[in-house]
Amino acid sequence: MSIQSKQDFELLALDIFRYQYKNNNVYRSYCDSLKLSPEAFDHWSEIPFLPISAFKNHHVTSLSSENPEAVFESSGTTGMSTSKHPVYDLEFYDRHAMEIFEKEYGAIQDLCILALLPSYLERSNSSLVHMVNSFIAESGNASSGFYKDDLAQLKEVLDLHQKTGIKTLLIGVSFALLDLAELVKREDYSNHTFMETGGMKGRRKELPREELHAILSEAFNVKEIHSEYGMTELLSQSYSHGKGIFKESESMRIVVKEITDPFTEMKNGKSGVVNIIDLGNVDSCSFIQSEDLGKKHKDGNFEIIGRLDHSDIRGCSLLYT
Repeated sequence: MSIQSKQDFELLALDIFRYQYKNNNVYRSYCDSLKLSPEAFDHWSEIPFLPISAFKNHHVTSLSSENPEAVFESSGTTGMSTSKHPVYDLEFYDRHAMEIFEKEYGAIQDLCILALLPSYLERSNSSLVHMVNSFIAESGNASSGFYKDDLAQLKEVLDLHQKTGIKTLLIGVSFALLDLAELVKREDYSNHTFMETGGMKGRRKELPREELHAILSEAFNVKEIHSEYGMTELLSQSYSHGKGIFKESESMRIVVKEITDPFTEMKNGKSGVVNIIDLGNVDSCSFIQSEDLGKKHKDGNFEIIGRLDHSDIRGCSLLYT
């Protein structure tokens, strides 16, 4: 998806809003409950954001087809409802995710992609596993792959690639990276890139990002720990090259709103609810009110600083059930 300018993004966002208001029953019902329609405004900043909980309770789609190519599903404990995101064009998703990644990290063929995602591999419909699997397939390196529990073998690959200079990126869930850090202790992996996707998944005590990154940086002898920001309900991702500062990808824009008022935008540097415009979500909904707490910087970059209780977000109570 090529977007040439800020104006192009804003005009496309308005076009997609009009399309989704017309074709997405769930989103239109939500907009109608707010008395907001395409005729009510003509500026992208007034577009309403659908609470992300809609993906747990509704079939969120802008298409009439009942046969998506895949349905990505979020993780959840027993008895907990999960988000389901129908995807009608997996080829587009793979290509789009690859374009975003390569703009940040260069050609995938120049990398060995290692994955440490044990909790995600236990599910067959994880969007993260699907994305990383496509990266592994495209990398062409014989060592690229998932290392679910075999940390010793993973360490051997990291050791070898450090010695031979093979450019390597390891993407992993936080608790598994901590397990690896305890195994290697203080190895020199300064040639490698380590990327965390967040989450202890109930396996370990939650740690502040600064503490987590400090532990991993010391164990792997790297200056920064990278991060990936994505979710089941989105088709676009953002990446951080360190300190938890994320750069908006070309197809995404982050808008931070007040916790108790989903229509008031926060000033740069002030924390609030993270709202996401994802132009890749044409077939579902491109305007998502997340349950993340974050803040935006003057340069357009953003941070994720925590999670909000579902009941704290007023917009959720307006969603039709």
